[in-house]
Amino acid sequence: MDIKDIKTLIKMVTETDITEFEVENQEERIMIKRGSTTEVVHLQAPQVMSAPQISSALPQVVPAATASVAPAATEKGDPITSPIVGTFYRAPAPDAAPYVEVGQVVEKGQVLCIVEAMKLMNEIEAEYRCKVIKICKENAQPVEFGDALFLVEKA
Repeated sequence: MDIKDIKTLIKMVTETDITEFEVENQEERIMIKRGSTTEVVHLQAPQVMSAPQISSALPQVVPAATASVAPAATEKGDPITSPIVGTFYRAPAPDAAPYVEVGQVVEKGQVLCIVEAMKLMNEIEAEYRCKVIKICKENAQPVEFGDALFLVEKA
């Protein structure tokens, strides 16, 4: 193969979704592999996808979480639960004021807390306008999928 043919192969690989190409004949063997940065992106995707995998792999945890929500169900209000496993934080920083307090009315989309999972800060927002009746977790406390974080009533 001459250099023109090799350039054509490289162009074909870079302009398509092909990440690896290999051709071999009796005299020569050419292998073209594309970008290690692509692999880094693929490594990050499973981290993001790990939350759904964990949640789908937790049917045994869901009954336990339901059991922890059950006492709250006897109290007045609807629970706002953790969508992921992580660490509950009431404020954006250790020296900052909490996002919400008991008795406060919050608007739809307003941040209620943060649940940190795998060094990612996930803001938990109100799904509707509501009044905070109870804060169910302590700051920096671990939470499981489905744990009640707040009890609220629609406002």
